[in-house]
Amino acid sequence: MFAMVNGLQIYGQQAIQAARYIGQGFMVTLDHMNRLPMTIQYPYEKLIPSERFRGRIHFEFDKCIACEVCVRVCPINLPVVDWELRESVRKKQLKNYSIDFAVCIFCGNCVEYCPTNCLSMTEEYELSTYDRHELNYDQIALGRLPISVVQDPTTQPVSSLNYLSKGVMEGHPDSRSVTNL
Repeated sequence: MFAMVNGLQIYGQQAIQAARYIGQGFMVTLDHMNRLPMTIQYPYEKLIPSERFRGRIHFEFDKCIACEVCVRVCPINLPVVDWELRESVRKKQLKNYSIDFAVCIFCGNCVEYCPTNCLSMTEEYELSTYDRHELNYDQIALGRLPISVVQDPTTQPVSSLNYLSKGVMEGHPDSRSVTNL
């Protein structure tokens, strides 16, 4: 008889604990129902990248002195710098500069350590192609400035995800309460 009462007591405790877990799950569901949607309709709406966003690299051919600092600081020795030495002026003359964005890790070291600031990061992030060889940009392709998201007439810029509720942006302070009762 005592074993049956003890079994019912354990069963009751487990049922109460299961009801708490279900209640906590419903609270999370209700919290998410009160939020605005986070979906961005991508081709028509684009997020404005942050100020320090590391997108495609822009190159200014006239400023480059062919010092190859960008190649030395690159973790994968990616930029290809072709130059020839001009004997008359005893300076390097840049012939060709290229970066393969299929291999680039967008670390920004080349931009940071360039002594003449001929390299800069743009906010262009749409580099997808069907052929990876199209991602090998020469100095002409690197010299083109992309259209800014704000200036693009075909899209509506979304400044940030500020319209989300406070709990989403800062995290949930009571996130441990789901597992700890």
